[in-house]
Amino acid sequence: MDLLFDRLRSIYPLSEACQQAIRALMRREAHPARTQLLAPGQVAGRIYFVEQGLARGYYLHEGREANTWFMREGDFIISIVSFLTRTASQEFIELLEDTVLWSVSYAELQGLYQQFPEFNYVGRVLTEHYYVLSEQRTQQLRLLRAEQRYENLLQTFPAVLQRVPLKHLASYLGVTPETISRIRAAAGKSRN
Repeated sequence: MDLLFDRLRSIYPLSEACQQAIRALMRREAHPARTQLLAPGQVAGRIYFVEQGLARGYYLHEGREANTWFMREGDFIISIVSFLTRTASQEFIELLEDTVLWSVSYAELQGLYQQFPEFNYVGRVLTEHYYVLSEQRTQQLRLLRAEQRYENLLQTFPAVLQRVPLKHLASYLGVTPETISRIRAAAGKSRN
C-alpha cells in the first residue's frame, strides 16, 4: 500500500484521519494473468490501483479486439464511463500479468470525497491526469504516423515490448502485427 500512498501524497498532503479511512476501505486483491476485472454489460463497481502487474482495456469491434490502454505499477484502472455513470460497461478490463491491486468501491470512494476535502482534490487531479492521457491518445491516433505513435509509446513505457504481447501492442497502435515488426526492424537499423 506504500506505493498507493506515495502516489496520493505526491498530489496533495493527506491528513492522518484521511489516510486511516483509506486504509480501512482499501481491499488488497491478487489475481493471475488473464483475469477479467470487467466485461461488457457489467457495471464497473470498483476503482483499482496497480501495486504490481499490468492490465489492459479493450473493446470488441466487428469481432476484433481494439486495445485502448495499458496500465502498470502506480496507475489506476477504471472503466470511467461505467464507473461514474453507474451504467453497463462497453469495455473489457483484463490483467496481462499476475497482478496485485488495491481497490475501493464506488460508494466508498464517494464517501471519502464527502468526508475529506483533500481527498476530493486528489480525485480531481487524478481525473484530470487520465483525461489528458485519453485526449493525447486520441490526438496521436488521428495526427501521427504509426512510427511516431510507436516511438511515443516507447518513450512513455520503455518496457512495453517486454511486457505486452505484439498483437495487443499492434491493436493499441492501430496497425497490424506485421507493421509493428517492420517498424521495430527499421527503428533497430536507424539506431545502429
